[in-house]
Amino acid sequence: MGAWLRDHVDARVDVEALLPAGQFVYADARPVAESDPYRPHTFVWFHRDLRDEPVVPGRLTVVHHDERVVVVDKPAFLSTVPRGRHVVQSLVVRLRDELGLPDLTPMHRLDRVTSGLVLCAVGKEWRGAYQAMFATGTVRKTYRALAPWRAGLETPTTVRDHIAAIPGTGRAEVVPGAPVNAETLVELEERRGDLAIYRLTPRTGRTHQLRLHLRDLGAPIVDDPLYPDDLEVDVDDFARPLQLLASELAYVDPVDGTPRRFASPRRLPLVGAGSEPPGGAHQAGHAG
Repeated sequence: MGAWLRDHVDARVDVEALLPAGQFVYADARPVAESDPYRPHTFVWFHRDLRDEPVVPGRLTVVHHDERVVVVDKPAFLSTVPRGRHVVQSLVVRLRDELGLPDLTPMHRLDRVTSGLVLCAVGKEWRGAYQAMFATGTVRKTYRALAPWRAGLETPTTVRDHIAAIPGTGRAEVVPGAPVNAETLVELEERRGDLAIYRLTPRTGRTHQLRLHLRDLGAPIVDDPLYPDDLEVDVDDFARPLQLLASELAYVDPVDGTPRRFASPRRLPLVGAGSEPPGGAHQAGHAG
């Protein structure tokens, strides 16, 4: 088993230190020994040491909380779920701790650099009903973006194309000629000099869909670290948040049939590190 672990476990895991310390265990919690015979179809468990994660600035604001769901407004740079270099500094880990809800689970995700509303199920018994809303597209999601004003851009306009993730890059691309799989309604809400606030209503949820659609209209979102160019911004650089806000969620509650609509308390432009104090889960006004 020792030889197998060395060959198969991620290089970031220090097998030489963890194995003799008994940190690899079987499902019954018995430590895996160096000399144990190889056992196929066996689960082996361990915990990888986490880096010291910088605290993501900004508040998690609870917009709504009842016995079934929590709607929370997240700041930019906070991952929705643990992944990669962001584990403790993720919405689900912080909110479970701050609200004392160990089974809290996000029903959808926002990009780490996107701010705004996320709906979470409080317990396992509610996940199916709320996940189905997102799977069937019955949730109306509205975003707002700060981007260059373009005199020649006629709105409202609907962008339809095919978006595919580029493996291993963290980016996505539009694939010309491929069947449409991404659609966004783009409306001009307000001009602010050389910039404008655009209201975006996505009808699909492809990787970086809104960012690509505004880029291809000639209005890339302000402070986008990937589009039109990859600026190679460090993951711990919180200075310039992407000016994209998941501002509204609306749906008919699948459990009791009540129409619900929630709005983010944030407004564009969004501020960077140092302008908003880090904090816990703050309560906002109840949305109907």
